[in-house]
Amino acid sequence: MSDTNEAKPVALTPQQETQIEAEGKQEAQSVFNKKLIIKGSLWFALITVLTIAGIFFYNNTGQTIEALKHISYKYIAICLVMLFVDLMLGSWRNHIYIRKLNPAVSHWVSFRANVANMFMGAVTPAHGGAGPAQIYVYTSNGVTFIDAFAVSLINMGATLIFMPLAGFVAIMLMDTSYVSGIVPAMLKYGFSFFLIFLLAFLLAFWKPVWVGIIIKKIANGLSAIFPKRREKLEVWAERSFLNISKYQQTCSVIIKQHPFLFPLSLIITTLLYMNKYCMQYVILLGLGVNASLVQVISIQILIQFMIYFAPSPGGSGFAEVSISVLFGKIVPSGLLSIFTLLQRSFLLFFPAIIGAYTVINLLRKQTQQQHRTQVKTDGAA
Repeated sequence: MSDTNEAKPVALTPQQETQIEAEGKQEAQSVFNKKLIIKGSLWFALITVLTIAGIFFYNNTGQTIEALKHISYKYIAICLVMLFVDLMLGSWRNHIYIRKLNPAVSHWVSFRANVANMFMGAVTPAHGGAGPAQIYVYTSNGVTFIDAFAVSLINMGATLIFMPLAGFVAIMLMDTSYVSGIVPAMLKYGFSFFLIFLLAFLLAFWKPVWVGIIIKKIANGLSAIFPKRREKLEVWAERSFLNISKYQQTCSVIIKQHPFLFPLSLIITTLLYMNKYCMQYVILLGLGVNASLVQVISIQILIQFMIYFAPSPGGSGFAEVSISVLFGKIVPSGLLSIFTLLQRSFLLFFPAIIGAYTVINLLRKQTQQQHRTQVKTDGAA
């Protein structure tokens, strides 16, 4: 008979909690590396420009230039309103938790955290810098690292639940003739990653000790292969286990104290993505293309699903190719490059530009703080 204590995470000492807080802040801050951001931005811009240019020249460029004269700008104005709604929903999805954990933090902080998330997600592979950027904005404004990470983790869970369900519904509703070429392979890639992350999320939340045991076994296995790294691997395993225990405890407290917040987060997540999906339909109307709203939403769900964990910054390259392949069945070839550019602009480029402003300000403040610290150190010496 198993020990019932094995199902519960360990209680952390104040010293361990302080250590987790300090290490967490340091890890989040490490994402704000000028060289990393500049390199990611350049790769993101280069791949995006080359891919859209390829779509432009592959299709009839003469028709494309002519089509620019017939864009209905009232629909573009509607897209700008939908973009504002997108940014507000993204920020409220976090702020419903933050206002409970730290009422002194304004919604404006959550707005900046959301756009910083979108910018860093655009310039890092598989959105790797998105979460740390959001956490860093919050910790810079008085939210503890543990609380900021817990909010990020809970909303990530909402996304991990929503996206696969939306993907299944989209496959059932859409015209199967659209699914051809590289699409099936990308769908398998997307489903695989979502499944892995969802299982890891569920295990870390409900059975943190199990995850800790798995991590320690992995560390022991690697230690046998790399005996010189045994000590570092053991430290990594122990630290990971403590982190998971603390995050699980924090998430449990949030959900138990505010049981309606997670269902509300799921509702906001659904509204957030549906707004994104419907934006494509409005863009098509602005280009004079009449299409089935259900088909447009279904296609966009699959595109978002396929590129979410793409290995390029912001899914660049993969997104543009997916759009040209799937929407190529609906959009005339002469309009395809314009549609691709507008779609990416409203869903990513414009929010990323706003987020870049936030990140640049953070980098400037970080540099000034480091300079002041260095001056004090030199003065003390």
